[in-house]
Amino acid sequence: MLKNVICPVMLVLTSISCARAESLHIPSSTYALYPPTGSRTISDVMNRYSPFVEPRLKRYFDNVGLSYPPQNIALFAMKKEQSVELWAKEKNKWSYVKRYDIQKMSGHTGPKMREGDKQVPEGIYQVSLLNPNSRYHLSMKLNYPNAFDQKYAQLEGRTSPGSNIFIHGKQASVGCLAMGDYAIEELFLLAERTGISNIEVLISPHDPRKGRLLAANTQPYWTKILYRDIEQHARKFNR
Repeated sequence: MLKNVICPVMLVLTSISCARAESLHIPSSTYALYPPTGSRTISDVMNRYSPFVEPRLKRYFDNVGLSYPPQNIALFAMKKEQSVELWAKEKNKWSYVKRYDIQKMSGHTGPKMREGDKQVPEGIYQVSLLNPNSRYHLSMKLNYPNAFDQKYAQLEGRTSPGSNIFIHGKQASVGCLAMGDYAIEELFLLAERTGISNIEVLISPHDPRKGRLLAANTQPYWTKILYRDIEQHARKFNR
């Protein structure tokens, strides 16, 4: 589990915001040329924000009868609704904890296809690392492109499906989910306490509990497979 030490290469990688990387079309091979924007460690962030952020987090979990920190959490993001639901798993049961508003996102419904298309990905992801030195206050990097994304990009000959997708603070973004500083402080600390290997991130075009996810005729054939997988994963989030 990645805790308080981020290797220099990974820290440099995450110092490039998704917005800047997307807009400048910087090849992934050149990301390492950019210096980190700061020297804060995850411990620094925890020490700075924990005294006033964690009491809020504990209250959220107390209100729904869950222990803190949780064993597993899920972030269920819905593009159309511009919201992220926080769920926690305890004794093999998923419980709803809280809803966050997405402050800014770009693109439209449909999966991300290539670098520079300004699309927020759709699919089932994990948090791959926490970046305490983000230009967007704090950020959580997703493992996009995941195995599914890579498989169909390779089949279609798309050599640059994109990268550096984050959940971060502030209220501006291209291709990422900007949650605002207040929310990202909670999510960042919660992710560290829970452990990034115990976090699932589900990104859907809209809330599949309100209606089936239907792929447009203009979207690739595999979008139907992707939406079926998203619907299946979303079934555990019943309110």
